Amino acid sequence: MAKPNGVKSETAQELPTVLENDNSSEPVEDTQDIDHILNSLKSLLSTVEKLQKVRQEVGDIKPLIGRMLDGELVTGEELEQLKTGVSSLSRLVRAYSDHQAALTKAQPARQLLDQVLKERKAD
Repeated sequence: MAKPNGVKSETAQELPTVLENDNSSEPVEDTQDIDHILNSLKSLLSTVEKLQKVRQEVGDIKPLIGRMLDGELVTGEELEQLKTGVSSLSRLVRAYSDHQAALTKAQPARQLLDQVLKERKAD
């Protein structure tokens, strides 16, 4: 059964049912589901990298934004940095939203990792 993940019109997939292979006693996961989980982890990693990059860009101009908000005048070069930084703020909001969606989609990876680690401990 699918459960809501907080993102409109999308649901997180639960882990696939573990099936017994006729030729061995070891459980076998559905390869397509595992590929989907691994791809969601790669996507999450990509969004984390983008989010960190944009955060760094915005962080670099934070003191300038503070000065501007305090009513101080800025030099021409600083003004250009502010223009770039303010446009980075909208990229930051998008990157944060993308990161949250990727994080939600990657949650089955946590369940798979927990399942694999439990099985390894039992061995």
